[in-house]
Amino acid sequence: MAAQEWISHDPDPRTAAELAALSEEDLDERFSQPLTFGTAGLRGPLRGGPNGMNLAVVLRTSWAVAKVLKDRGLAGQLVVVGRDTRHGSEEFALAAAEVLAAQGFPLLLMFAPTPTPVVAFTVRHNNAAAGIQITASHNPPSDNGYKVYFEGGFPIVPPIDEEIESAVAEAPHADEIPRQPVKPAGVEEVQHYVARAAHVRHTHGSVRLALTPLHGVGGEFAMDALVRAGITDVHVVEAQFAPDPDFPTVAFPNPEEPGAVDALLELAAAVDAEIAIALDPDADRCAIGVPTPDGWRMLSGDETGWLLGDYILSQIETGPVTEATVVASTVVSSRMLASIATDHGAQHVETLTGFKWLSRADAGLPGRTLVYAYEEAVGHCVDPGAVRDKDGISAAVLACDLVVALRNQGRTVLDALDDLALRHGVHTTTAVSRGVADAGEANAVMARLRATPPDLLAGFGVAVTDLLLEPQRRTDALIFFGGGDGDWVRMVVRPSGTEPKVKCYIEVRCAIVGDLGATRARARAVQDELVGVAQRF
Repeated sequence: MAAQEWISHDPDPRTAAELAALSEEDLDERFSQPLTFGTAGLRGPLRGGPNGMNLAVVLRTSWAVAKVLKDRGLAGQLVVVGRDTRHGSEEFALAAAEVLAAQGFPLLLMFAPTPTPVVAFTVRHNNAAAGIQITASHNPPSDNGYKVYFEGGFPIVPPIDEEIESAVAEAPHADEIPRQPVKPAGVEEVQHYVARAAHVRHTHGSVRLALTPLHGVGGEFAMDALVRAGITDVHVVEAQFAPDPDFPTVAFPNPEEPGAVDALLELAAAVDAEIAIALDPDADRCAIGVPTPDGWRMLSGDETGWLLGDYILSQIETGPVTEATVVASTVVSSRMLASIATDHGAQHVETLTGFKWLSRADAGLPGRTLVYAYEEAVGHCVDPGAVRDKDGISAAVLACDLVVALRNQGRTVLDALDDLALRHGVHTTTAVSRGVADAGEANAVMARLRATPPDLLAGFGVAVTDLLLEPQRRTDALIFFGGGDGDWVRMVVRPSGTEPKVKCYIEVRCAIVGDLGATRARARAVQDELVGVAQRF
């Protein structure tokens, strides 16, 4: 669609005026390509034009979702719409709901801002045809996004996302798309979600917890779930508890970013907490902090994944764990979960990056059931029967439960990590990100690595696996692996699906020689060397 045609049909006078004031060069950039579905839906800056998040894009995308649902024989079935508290989210959620309603779909528009897993749960719990969540998760405050679930509460995958993108190209002008008023609802659905999230506990007794929702929507929901689970000694970072779309106390509202959890760890130390938990702004991710002899530190997503995976497998009450029990992690996550699964007699499945793939880890495996999935970016699915996506709130409840279970045994989280290392070898993981201007620069980095891959990594001869050449799990990623059964190194390089970055994921595994501390020091030294290599890519 030509720029002037778009502007003349933009239903929002603010973005229409913004576009009209742009230079020809800037206008060309805005219309160079539309937003596309990445790892977690559409995400982009709040601005006018087809490659930003704005009312026109939301209207046309919602019309496209309705068309795809009809084409798939799902006309007239329930659609759930929710939102966070970012700038524009309330307007966008209402617009999406009204478009679907005008196309003949019954709507459940959530009555208040809700965490993303609430929408995923509600789609699954109510057998809805689809769900839409307006959120940009942990992106900067200048962004927003549009996430889509289909039947079963699964995040969409190809070809559904491609069908929606094709339908967007056929959509009417934004100001010509019909809308029908919708009344908000969803109180019962929220109550059902909170009750289910509290139900993941296995033990009894409280734990002293420091909590921050990082200015997002998860605070009240997490408090309700924790109290229902019997965890009442909760201390919150007051300055970060109320939702605020500007995220004023942090540079980036991402619990993995340096500085984002400083206030949380200070609070944890001040109240003598046993565990610290940070949710990201839409509460689908959960980062864990623990006390150590040297002060508080955050666990990596992989460390939390090892702990929760091992705990869930150890707590299965329906009989012995068998290969019918599935746990899953992604190609960029640690390999230790595979070893943990083998130790428990379960099956491990490795998927492509993103919960749209992890949530389907047991698909095509008749008689087998997913009980846990995680990705290194602090995303955990601890109750797949309820939410087939990452869920920071139920993960927070289970993490507290783990601390109580360990305390009852006279052990700590650090003791549990030591035990896992003794059973499965020392694993260290980290990630290096390189900012890029755009997709073109990211493609150039990947092309250079394909043309001239490294021969050695930290003294290990490496083999290269190009996932673009693997039809069963085709994606733009390179895996470099070197070593044997005892010591090995692994690096995965891929463009980010949500941010303008190229990411390098590093893992080192060392067999224990001498004491555990010396082996960890050896693994960290190798990891530091690999970080230096990755920074030069």
